[in-house]
Amino acid sequence: MAISSEQAPSTETEVARDETAADKRTGAAPPDPKRWMALLVLLVAAFMDMLDGTIANVAAPAIQQGIGGGYSIIQWVLVGYQLSFALMLILGGRLGDIYGRKRMFLLGVVGFTLASLGAGLAQEPWQLVASRMIQGAFAGIMVPQILAIIHVTFSAKERAGAFAMYGGVAGVAAAVGMGAGGPLAEWDLFGLGWRLIFLINIPVGILGLIYAPRVLRESKAPHALKLDVRGVVLATAGLLLLIFPLLQGRELGWPLWGFVSMAASVPVLAAFILWQKKKTLLDGSPLVELALFRIRSFSSGLGVNLAFYIGIGMFNIGWTVYMQVGLGWSPMRSGLTSLPFCIGAFLTSSAAMVVLVPKFGRKVLQSGAVVTVVGALAFLWAAGEYGSGISSWQLVVPMLLIGLGFGLIAAPLPQIVISEVPQKDAGSASGIVHTNAQLGFAVGGALVSVVFFAGLVGNTGTAIDDQSAELRKELVATAGLTPGEADTTVAAYRTCAVDRVEEKDPAVVPESCAVPALQNQQAAPVLAGYAKDATGTSFAGSLQTTLWVFGGVVVLAFLLMLAIPRQMRLEAPEDEEEAGKAPEAAPAS
Repeated sequence: MAISSEQAPSTETEVARDETAADKRTGAAPPDPKRWMALLVLLVAAFMDMLDGTIANVAAPAIQQGIGGGYSIIQWVLVGYQLSFALMLILGGRLGDIYGRKRMFLLGVVGFTLASLGAGLAQEPWQLVASRMIQGAFAGIMVPQILAIIHVTFSAKERAGAFAMYGGVAGVAAAVGMGAGGPLAEWDLFGLGWRLIFLINIPVGILGLIYAPRVLRESKAPHALKLDVRGVVLATAGLLLLIFPLLQGRELGWPLWGFVSMAASVPVLAAFILWQKKKTLLDGSPLVELALFRIRSFSSGLGVNLAFYIGIGMFNIGWTVYMQVGLGWSPMRSGLTSLPFCIGAFLTSSAAMVVLVPKFGRKVLQSGAVVTVVGALAFLWAAGEYGSGISSWQLVVPMLLIGLGFGLIAAPLPQIVISEVPQKDAGSASGIVHTNAQLGFAVGGALVSVVFFAGLVGNTGTAIDDQSAELRKELVATAGLTPGEADTTVAAYRTCAVDRVEEKDPAVVPESCAVPALQNQQAAPVLAGYAKDATGTSFAGSLQTTLWVFGGVVVLAFLLMLAIPRQMRLEAPEDEEEAGKAPEAAPAS
């Protein structure tokens, strides 16, 4: 609750006395003197996890070339991590509440570090996939403890600063991952190539294991809780049925069983909710405390979180495919082009948490949504205006604006969602927040298949049709073809280009691209120039469609923000019985 200047304690002694009195009222432990060192360890672990996700995505082509195997193997290197991570988050958070958040954090760091070693030393594709899935599972144990420990370790006044640092680390990790993924893979440092992407986690993990036991204070739910095994099975099955088809739908051609699986997730998740209600009545130890959803900041914040990350999932995949496949840019150039986004996110994340949200409340999130939409419109204009000839410099402003908006929304959201959660449920709530975001990414990725790739074939055909007249003339004038041969070549070129964009693996060359009409040595250079332009134009068209939908989803998130209390009380209730009874809006100071 906000305090006016007349009510505020006037001296440091009074502040200390008030905090001590609050500790006695709530039974809370006094502030941990090592809490800022503990935060540093937590941020290093968060950095390691966030870095690993982005750096692997950027370096995926180099990994495929180095380890061998088909395109599906690389998909599983990325999807396997996301899937196991998403499935473990809720369980990992609750394990922290039951057995101790410090203990589970250390277990997660150990498993994540060993799995990184396994990935770095993998000799076969299946070994790399297995290591990545294990890595994701232990990340699902480690990550929920970070938010939970911050939530229970810091006072309300300090928590905003701690979460601001967490948001800043997210921006830095994304920047380093996107910027360093290409160079690490291409420079082949120490002869390790892509393996260094995973092996770099080893020294970081070891340092964390050395210092974490010394500075982290153990915390768990104040009342003994039991592990809800049936709830774990139902939640895992429901999420697996829902998320796996979303992650793999496009690569598998959206088979019927995928839609059946997603439909089957509905009754399974409904059964999970019913069981949680019954489990609460039986022993008060559900996997997910449903009373949390009666807290307005929690339920409304999750709605915003889901919608926003659906949009971000679409944008991330859309612009990556546009730059690396459509424009043919290297992973290094694509990563460096994304740096303005990361810089923007870093600049606004700290300010949003420390200064803006406590003063302006949900208006900060709404301002972030507006800035994000403006950035999307700027990106849309640039892609249409410059087409295949666009440069990295022409994307600086759009990427910066989207990054600024991202920081204003993504940094405060986790704290807003769990701000009024009782400390006994901090781990579970943190797991729900991260699962919610992962589900958003998965849905966003699935929508890319519908929005981006579904229109790509038509865009490619249209782009080539627009070139046809000029291309025929140049083939006759430059390559020495007869008008009839030029017509045959243009038709073959169109068929090849359309078939190529229909392939799931960009490296696959369709049979239609091997016809004799396309093998003419005089015509090949002419066709290559036109093909580059057509590809850039068609991918730009699909990206523009994606950006329109992305902007629409962010507008939806803006509307959902209206359900968030105008001024958030960024602290847990003093009495756990207040959970679910938090005021809708705290009075402004």
